[in-house]
Amino acid sequence: MPSASEQLRPTSLAEASEALASASAGGRQVRIGETLVTDGLTRILQHEAGDLTCTVEAGLRLSELRAALAPHGQRLSLDPPGDPTVGACLAASLSGPLRHRFGTPRDLVLGVTLVLGDGTIANAGGTVVKNVAGYDLGKLVCGSRGSLGLIARASLRLHPLPRSSATLVAEVNDPAGAALAILRSQVQPSALDVLHPGRVAVLFEGVAPAVEAQIAAARALVGGDVAGDEVWRESRERQGRALGRLRFAPRDLRNTLSTLREAVARPSAGVAYVPDRVGGVPSAGVRQLQRAIKDALDPGAVLA
Repeated sequence: MPSASEQLRPTSLAEASEALASASAGGRQVRIGETLVTDGLTRILQHEAGDLTCTVEAGLRLSELRAALAPHGQRLSLDPPGDPTVGACLAASLSGPLRHRFGTPRDLVLGVTLVLGDGTIANAGGTVVKNVAGYDLGKLVCGSRGSLGLIARASLRLHPLPRSSATLVAEVNDPAGAALAILRSQVQPSALDVLHPGRVAVLFEGVAPAVEAQIAAARALVGGDVAGDEVWRESRERQGRALGRLRFAPRDLRNTLSTLREAVARPSAGVAYVPDRVGGVPSAGVRQLQRAIKDALDPGAVLA
């Protein structure tokens, strides 16, 4: 039986259940990611290449999953800063530039296996893309930061690796205008970031002729030159260093940028990562809903 000061490192679903049940019985709080870590849960449990789905344990890092999927010509279209685990991506709702086209973890999770604060194992969703059965715990726990349950396993939607890709970077006086011109056009980028001040980066993926045509169309709209992947590394690094995140309506991009000295903005998502901390308090209704969900899934308040 581990003491309150020891770090819990389950290596199986049963061990995770036992650890949380023990903490609940002993009246101890657990903070997932600190007092309970998932680096012992790193298996790929299932990969259905024909269905473009996989089921993995939460401690598997994105780089490890990427390496396993690449020989099959597939990927998980999440590219947040660093090399987080799959569980951390869901729990903190982490994403990167590819969010423009592929969305956040909420859009890619098909099902989850959770261990609740009392040790109960709960399964929701499945491994099919059009799953409609059951309560959607998978989406509910995205962004919950470990406060509702331990994400032990996740079933995920995959995408084919693109055959070709190219990036256009435009240095412009009006980055908001350039970004909105791209958004309102017929081109279909996989990523569109404003690196404020002064630059817009656009990623196109697909078969080579289509990528070349879209690069030409985007260049006709905003100018710029073809660049390498370093701009996306810069974008993720700046996002990772950011201390604050602002939400805005995409149509208000220009006004938002005018108030900021520096930012990485994703116009289609309406989110900007900024160097300074920004505050915000949920409304009373939102706090009441959060409390009700917490009471339903973790009534003993085992999970900090």
